[in-house]
Amino acid sequence: MDGGGTHRTPEDVFRDFRARRSGMIKALTTDVEKFYQQCDPEKENLCLYGLPNETWEVNLPAEEVPPELPEPALGINFARDGMDEKDWLSLVAVHSDAWLLAVAFYFGARFGFDKDSRKRLFVMINNLPTIYEVVTGTAKKQTKEKTPKSSSKSNKSGSKPPRQPEPNSRGSKMPRPKDEDDSGGEEEEEEDHENTLCGSCGDNYGQDEFWICCDACEAWFHGKCVKITPAKAEHIKHYKCPNCSGSSKRARA
Repeated sequence: MDGGGTHRTPEDVFRDFRARRSGMIKALTTDVEKFYQQCDPEKENLCLYGLPNETWEVNLPAEEVPPELPEPALGINFARDGMDEKDWLSLVAVHSDAWLLAVAFYFGARFGFDKDSRKRLFVMINNLPTIYEVVTGTAKKQTKEKTPKSSSKSNKSGSKPPRQPEPNSRGSKMPRPKDEDDSGGEEEEEEDHENTLCGSCGDNYGQDEFWICCDACEAWFHGKCVKITPAKAEHIKHYKCPNCSGSSKRARA
């Protein structure tokens, strides 16, 4: 984001924050195999950058001092092979959250936000789950604790979108039950689905979007985030998300 002499609002900074966050979440979830390979411990100090176009890159820190923007954590690649992969990804996620906040409030200071504007920016940011919560599944667990548990054993969680009735379908885009006699239950289901987060991008469940559940970690994903269509889902008996698939491949190597 460039000031360019133009007046910027908290909403502008939040859009930049959300785009950079989306890119970093992709690196640590759906693109984790590619991210893992780029973080070679034999290379110099590397940083994970989230970019305003919702992409990510692993690169060396900026050469100029001071840099144009606050720098991400240095040397994330050095700990890659010395830690459990999930712990390493969680550590990178924590530092990524800290960097995103630093960048957002750097822009807030640069654009001269007053107390109310800074508060508005923080509230918008705080309404999103952190990268750490998305990567570790903490956001999903918090949603499950807030929602009433289903008495049906066939439903894995009351906070997740229901599966399609077809036996081979792992996905769903059915947002509401059609039982008109139980209007109270319908409202609860709607609220549950709205609180469900995509394990890839971290965004909320959309009633008109196709979703698919990972049979290994039980996280839900937008079909478009993991490149699975409803037609493909019909032929998948046991679906594994990119994160679980990547972990399995490295464990066998």
